[in-house]
Amino acid sequence: MAISFQNALGIHEKALHVRTMRAEVLANNLVNADTPNFKARDIDFKSALNSEMSSQSASRGMVATNSRHIGGASQSYQPELLYRTPLQPSLDGNTVEEQVEMSRFSKNMMDFQASFQLLNGKFKGLSNAIKGDL
Repeated sequence: MAISFQNALGIHEKALHVRTMRAEVLANNLVNADTPNFKARDIDFKSALNSEMSSQSASRGMVATNSRHIGGASQSYQPELLYRTPLQPSLDGNTVEEQVEMSRFSKNMMDFQASFQLLNGKFKGLSNAIKGDL
């Protein structure tokens, strides 16, 4: 019986991918905290994860049945970047609030770590099942 990694790992693999993309966006906001007219951006995690999961299920439909078949174009998912409305806009037009960005970045990293630990636990469970350890 073959192991389906998509079924075994669940949503955690995609969650790690979306959390990584969100970390890049939040880090970019922090780097540009002093850039005039820079607009803070963010990713809506729930909608990005739903889109990532639906793109995964849509890509399952195409399977190469012959080694001479041309592979489908792998489309890397790019979530919609949303602009953030600041609580206190700055005079230079920058909408980055460092404390808010640091808070969201930290929470995103904690959520990333939780998903990573869950995924790691699943791999350990699969490894033990393959070895026959109980």
